Amino acid sequence: MYRKLNKFESMQTFLQPNIYVFMPHLRHHPGSLVPNVVLGQGRRGVSMVLGIPTVKRDKQSYLVNTLSSLLFGLTASQCQDLLIIVFVAETNSDYVNGVAETIMKNFPNEVQSGLLEVISPSQYYYPNFTSLKETFGDSKERVKWRTKQNLDFSFLMLYAQDKGTFYVQLEDDVVAKSGYYDEMKAYAINEASKPWLYLEFSQLGFIGKMFRTRDLPMITEFFLMFHRDKPIDWLLDHILWVKVCNPEKDDKHCREQKALLKQRYKPSLFQHVGLHSSLPGKLQHLKDKDFGKQTLFKAHNNPPAEVSSTLKHYQTHSLKSAYEGRDFFWAITPLQGDYILFNFSQPLYASGYLFRSGNIETNGDKFFNTTVEVLPSSVSNVCVRVFVFWACEFVNGLAEGKIEAALQPVSALRLVVHSDSDVWALLSLHVPKLTVM
Repeated sequence: MYRKLNKFESMQTFLQPNIYVFMPHLRHHPGSLVPNVVLGQGRRGVSMVLGIPTVKRDKQSYLVNTLSSLLFGLTASQCQDLLIIVFVAETNSDYVNGVAETIMKNFPNEVQSGLLEVISPSQYYYPNFTSLKETFGDSKERVKWRTKQNLDFSFLMLYAQDKGTFYVQLEDDVVAKSGYYDEMKAYAINEASKPWLYLEFSQLGFIGKMFRTRDLPMITEFFLMFHRDKPIDWLLDHILWVKVCNPEKDDKHCREQKALLKQRYKPSLFQHVGLHSSLPGKLQHLKDKDFGKQTLFKAHNNPPAEVSSTLKHYQTHSLKSAYEGRDFFWAITPLQGDYILFNFSQPLYASGYLFRSGNIETNGDKFFNTTVEVLPSSVSNVCVRVFVFWACEFVNGLAEGKIEAALQPVSALRLVVHSDSDVWALLSLHVPKLTVM
C-alpha cells in the first residue's frame, strides 16, 4: 500500500549531484573552489582558450619555453582573440608566486594585455591522497599522481568554461608548430557542424585536445565522478563509450561510433619535449611522429642591399643568406657596440620593417637592449652619415615598426647592440618595400 505524501513532503525536490558529492571534503571549506587569480585581466569572449597545468618538477621546468613557443609569431589580432591560462597546481604560495614572477618577467606585455593568466587552487581543494586504493598495478605514488592530474584538469576546465568558444588542453612541456593558431581555428570552424566531442591536434595522451566550452561542465563532472579510479585519458575514452557504444554490438562497431565523436588533425601541431615527467623519477621519451619538422624561419622578399655586420655567424647561418630569404642569421654572443647594417642599393620608400629574434626551437637566442636606426637619403651623402633613431627597440625579441614620412626615402637601416649579451642571437627579418627612387 502506498502512503500519501503530506504537503511538506510533496514540496521537497531531489538533491542534484554536484562536486560536493564527489569531493565531500570541500563542504568544510566554502571558499575552496574559488580560484586564486595571481595574474590576469579577466579576459573573456575569445575564440580559443589554452589551458596549461604546471607543477613543481624535481629536475627541470619547461614552462617558459612552452609559453615562448605558443606566443612566437602570433599577430596582434590573434593575441586579442586568445587566452592562455597557466594553472599552477600547487598550494605552496611561495612557489605559486615564484612562477607568476617568472612569467611576469618574461612576458610582461602578454600579462598586461590579458593574453596570459596565472591561477592556482585553494589550499583546501585537494583531498587526502593517503587513502587511495592501488589499482591497475600502479604504485601508490603513481595513483596519487594520476588522481591529482584528474583534479587539476577538472579545475582548469571549470575555470575556463565561460571565457571562450573553444578550450584546448595542453601540458607545460610542449612546443607548438608555427601557425598553430590559424590552423586550429580554421579546422574547428570547418568541423563545426559535425557532432564531435573533441578534436585532436596531437596523438599523445591529453595534449592538444580541443573541446567546445559548452561541453566542459559535463566532461569535468565525469572526471570528478571517477577521479580516483582511472587516468584521465582513459576517462575521456570512457565518455565516448558511454555516449555511443551499444553493449549488444561488437568492438568494431563501438570503435566506429567513437570515431565520429573525435576528429584527428594532421600533421600534429604540438610536440612533447619534456624528458622528466612531473611524476618523480619517471622519464618520458614521448614523441609525436606526426609532428614532422619545424619551420625555423619565414622567407621574405627584401629590397636589394649590401649587408654587413661586426657579429660572427655560426656555421652557414650568415646574414646574407637570411636577408635573401634562404636561412636565418645566427650570431655568436653579441657585445656592446656590435651592429648589423643594411645599405640599400638605391634609396627607397619603405613602409616598415620586422626583425624577429629567436625561433621556435632556440627561443632564448634573442637580441636584448638593441635598437633600430634609420638613415634618410637626405643625409646619406655627407661626410658623416647620421642615423636617426626613432623610438624602436627589441622587446621580447621583436622589433617592428613603420618608417615615418619625414625619414623617407631611406638609404640604410642599422641594428645597434647597447650591452653585452649572455646568449647567442638568432634573427629573421623583413623590410617591406613600396617604391625605389
